[in-house]
Amino acid sequence: MVVAIFLSRVLGLVRESAIAARFGQGALTDAYNAAFLLPDLLYFMVAGGALSSAFIPVFTEYLATNREDDAWDVYSSVLNLMALVVGALVVVAFLLAPGIVPFFAPRDFTTDQLQTTAHLTRILLPAQFFFFMGGLTMGTLYARNRFLVPALGPIIYNLGIITGAVWLAGSMGIFGLAWGALAGAFLGNFALQLWYSARLGIGYRLKVDLSHPGVRRVFLLMLPVLLGLSLPQIDVMVNKWFARFLAEGSMSALNYANRLMQVPLGVFGQAAGIAALPTLSALAARKDWREYRETLSFGLRSVFFATIPSSVLMMVLAVPMVKLFLQAGAFTERDTVYAAVALVYYSIGVFAWAGQAIVARGFYALQDTVTPVVIGTAMTFLFVPLNYLLMRPLGHGGLALATSIMATVHLMVMSAVLSKRVNGIGVRRIIVSTLRILGATGAAAAAAAAVSAWARHIETGSGTLGVKAAAAAELLPALFVGMVVYLLFCRLLRVEEAAVFAQMLARRLRRAAADEPR
Repeated sequence: MVVAIFLSRVLGLVRESAIAARFGQGALTDAYNAAFLLPDLLYFMVAGGALSSAFIPVFTEYLATNREDDAWDVYSSVLNLMALVVGALVVVAFLLAPGIVPFFAPRDFTTDQLQTTAHLTRILLPAQFFFFMGGLTMGTLYARNRFLVPALGPIIYNLGIITGAVWLAGSMGIFGLAWGALAGAFLGNFALQLWYSARLGIGYRLKVDLSHPGVRRVFLLMLPVLLGLSLPQIDVMVNKWFARFLAEGSMSALNYANRLMQVPLGVFGQAAGIAALPTLSALAARKDWREYRETLSFGLRSVFFATIPSSVLMMVLAVPMVKLFLQAGAFTERDTVYAAVALVYYSIGVFAWAGQAIVARGFYALQDTVTPVVIGTAMTFLFVPLNYLLMRPLGHGGLALATSIMATVHLMVMSAVLSKRVNGIGVRRIIVSTLRILGATGAAAAAAAAVSAWARHIETGSGTLGVKAAAAAELLPALFVGMVVYLLFCRLLRVEEAAVFAQMLARRLRRAAADEPR
């Protein structure tokens, strides 16, 4: 999962670089980003993570207790019913898009720009149907411990958008990006997942049995998850809505920074969360609470071990990072500084979002979706005024900072509640590990900053390299030195997770060398 998601995130950076080089950071890219808000809202609130997080624990429970026929009955009924619902919502949103789009677009958009956004929205809407069909099928694969092919879906999706930016945009303009996204969603998230599931064996039936207790449980669990699991995406949407009142390009700067921030969050937080849910669900179904607590605690410590240094290094190296991946063509030096400011503030909360991915799934494995949504709703009431208060002195950076503050508070509250629910999650152990990780991260940040400053000084003196080459010459050595120093200090400070990961990696390499099955 980590390797596949890492490749997906790298392609995501290539995608953003291609878009930035072709279209820069202005009204046109604001229209493209605004066009995703309505489709994304439909996906996250109806057909996305909410449904998957409600479905996987129920499906896994049936598999873990040797009731496979019931598992496939639940899958078929949920798939068929929700396909009708999502299909109808896509059609309604398609018809009403011109009237809905002005609520999401920047307030200074002209009539032509609103029409462009509406057209883009209509192209993107059908992709949500493919995300839904493929997403539920991915849930059956996760429950059977098959993670690679589902992780390939986002890779193909990104390749579709890159194709749109490199080839289709030449003749179709900004609309080429939307058509590329639609093609990528169909091929990666829909066609590939169904093909692989058919190869493994899929018990699909053309039926809708609303009387099945498992089906009823999925929908009862799903309703509260709508807000709880979709909160990160809703926060991005709230950020973009407030950015409408700031200078042109603010919405795009937040989007580019958020994409960069999503690299460590997706690689470590998303991978750990996806892998943890079936395991935690099976442990909860068997009532193995000791192993449940240990799995949850290790999951949190693991994502902190990976994300805290990643986020701090992104803060230290924000400018060369944005230059390397985004600055080209219409994307100017000013745009780089603008996006780098947002990246610094977004990066503060990476560890918290990653931790939430674990803790939220701890609740879902218990088939408790009410508690996360109650906490999430309280956090939303905090988040909206926080955006307004921080936007005034810090501009678009304040919007990103509000996201990080809210994510941190959210993680702390959810962890405290879950710890009380399951009689502890090893909080003391987590705190000790986090303090050691912070110590190693501080050393790594200092080393990376020193290497970055030295490389920048050398390049300023010579002035022989182009923008991207100079950024790479500053960024890559600084990252390398920072990671080496981090791992060295983790060893000196006896960070337990570093030793565990080293053992896991060595074991996997030995298996690969011996050609043993996974």
